[in-house]
Amino acid sequence: MGRLQYYRRIASAYLAPQGTHLSFWHEIPAAYQTASIGKLGPYYMAFFQKADYAGPHDRAGIPMLDYRGKIGLQYNPIAIAQWGLGNYNLFTETCDRSRKLKFLAASDWLCDNLQPNPFGVKVWNHHFDWEYRTTLRSPWYSGLAQGQGISLLLRAYRETALSKYLKAAQEALSAFHNSTQKGGVSFTDPNGDLWIEEYVVDPPTHILNGFIWATWGIYDYWLATQETSARDLFERSVHTLLSNLQAYDFGFWSLYELSGTRLKMLASPFYHRLHIVQLRIMHKLTGEGEFARVADRWEAYTLSRLRRTRALFYKSAFKLCYY
Repeated sequence: MGRLQYYRRIASAYLAPQGTHLSFWHEIPAAYQTASIGKLGPYYMAFFQKADYAGPHDRAGIPMLDYRGKIGLQYNPIAIAQWGLGNYNLFTETCDRSRKLKFLAASDWLCDNLQPNPFGVKVWNHHFDWEYRTTLRSPWYSGLAQGQGISLLLRAYRETALSKYLKAAQEALSAFHNSTQKGGVSFTDPNGDLWIEEYVVDPPTHILNGFIWATWGIYDYWLATQETSARDLFERSVHTLLSNLQAYDFGFWSLYELSGTRLKMLASPFYHRLHIVQLRIMHKLTGEGEFARVADRWEAYTLSRLRRTRALFYKSAFKLCYY
């Protein structure tokens, strides 16, 4: 029955995506060309479409996502952070007061909803079950949410000098200093590589886009505070990415994750494009040429109709076999 409900919810969302959670997530990935490198300023991706998300919103103007089915209307900390970051970018361009009020509203929501998990680590929880390799039971937290929440809070602190934003960012960073077994979002593999997990599951799945986005939150914290512990976390994350990027290359498309399933989980066309944008930004942040080389190769994959078709059929087979 659970799988049937899942397929009904997915069908409802994909057949009529307007007004569902998909209408928020599937913005065309784009780097923000005026983003600051080496200092805290405009965020690295534009998120302009997300900033203008049509709704629904709660009475305070905070976006909510409609997942349809039994999940229904929910707050999503990642979506709220991205909505806030998009409005922050637009504020830096236009000085529009309404944009400032929106990114500060998102920042206030993050401050108000940062809560200790059973290990005492402060996290942003998702208060709904989510179907992944194993169902994530409410409440669950995410390294991606921690990273993007930090990125927004530090920009709110930069604009207002209100200590509550910096304090919340400091508390949220602790999730990166704790392993997934101790209430955090970090996992160290037998090779000593440090991974940041978007979904905390056992065994870990190393979702690429979530890992990269999370590292930007750590990078922003380092820029804002100059704390060596944040610098070390970022450098270890970069090392892990550089050491393992080839594992995400399936020869004709990028992988979404490294979970060890018999059929590998290829990225959807959306996530494949997102990977390319993220790698180009990582190249700008670090100066590491390998990020640009892999981005070039993966972009070449998208230019081949044969590879696009092969990826589509392979992805469909994966969905039928797993979820």
